[in-house]
Amino acid sequence: MFESSEPQTSVVRRTAMPPSHSRPVVTPLWPSVVYRTTDADELDRLYDGEFDGYTYAREGHPNAEVVATKIDQLEGLGPDAPAGLITGSGMAALSVALFGLLNAGDHVIADHQLYGGTRRLLDDATRLGIGVTLTDLGDSAAMADAVTPATRMVLAESVSNPTLRIPDIEAVAALAGEHDLTMVVDNTFTTPRMFRPFDHGAHVVVHSVTKLLAGHADVTLGYVAATDPQQAATMRTLSGTLGVTASPFDCWLAERGLHSFDLRYDRAEASAARLATELSAAGGVESVLYPGHHDHPDHDRAAKLFGSRGGTLVSFTLQGGRAAANAFAHAAPQIPFAPTLGDVATIVSHPASSSHRKLSPEQRLAIGITEGMLRVSVGIEEPDLVINEIVTAVAKAAASA
Repeated sequence: MFESSEPQTSVVRRTAMPPSHSRPVVTPLWPSVVYRTTDADELDRLYDGEFDGYTYAREGHPNAEVVATKIDQLEGLGPDAPAGLITGSGMAALSVALFGLLNAGDHVIADHQLYGGTRRLLDDATRLGIGVTLTDLGDSAAMADAVTPATRMVLAESVSNPTLRIPDIEAVAALAGEHDLTMVVDNTFTTPRMFRPFDHGAHVVVHSVTKLLAGHADVTLGYVAATDPQQAATMRTLSGTLGVTASPFDCWLAERGLHSFDLRYDRAEASAARLATELSAAGGVESVLYPGHHDHPDHDRAAKLFGSRGGTLVSFTLQGGRAAANAFAHAAPQIPFAPTLGDVATIVSHPASSSHRKLSPEQRLAIGITEGMLRVSVGIEEPDLVINEIVTAVAKAAASA
């Protein structure tokens, strides 16, 4: 029986860890809210960074650090770069970047193709005194016209959600360099398996770890990292102040998901490319968007940035609008119809009623989102199974129109 070196006067007291010359292979789960020190002087030294350690889980904990370190490696951050930060969600990570690095009176240029949740966040920024201009980050002239004396940041998605458009990353980086702007890239859709923004001039990279990185639809987490130590420290402090804390258990699950990330991504990407080809030939389909295909409006840009990779998502538009989209959902009950992506299983979403529902029909149409658009997040099932289910559902939807 293990006996603590400290006398135990009550079972309520915490028991010291058993001594062991061996170490666990799997990262332990550390749910502790707080970490003890020997005295106030030691606590001061800990807060002053004289040695490593933890104080309060809202300010960081071991499971979050393990996940951040893995994503840092994936994104190509070296050992001397500031460590990335794990937050409670992808939107929390983006909020920390936006409100940590901008002040009232500052101005941000953002892509007009952004995820609906990000656009809502920018509305809040406007309410708090931060100027926002939405423009086409694939158009150098439009970007240049958007710059004002107050501009401090440019915000892009490596691939837009859900229209799968690709910004002119080189032009965005050039604009940021010319005007001393912080270049922020949301890399959720591509992941570092497909694209690494830091290699292309980004100063800050954001992820919804919830999606492809964790990959099992059972975790809600975000990640943000900066190349500048001061910006990284500012975001870390704000994260702790706001309490956008990452759950240790979610971090533990995300680490487990990351162990199979490369395998999952490659399998899903291969199936997505095949699905896009099949949908392009299917009756009842108005258009298909897949960056790896030559008919994608930004294919040349995609090829330059991503090489032969096309990603794990396919968006397509059905003839017949919402009625066709509903008919598709009913014809494919085995595929979850849900507003997320990146699970091991294939998922279909309807942007007009989910991610971009707060936009007016005219605003949605301006960026290419119609009632007939569906976004497929391809999973790791047998490719023939997924493709047959989707193509069959498309045919049934067309027949019902």
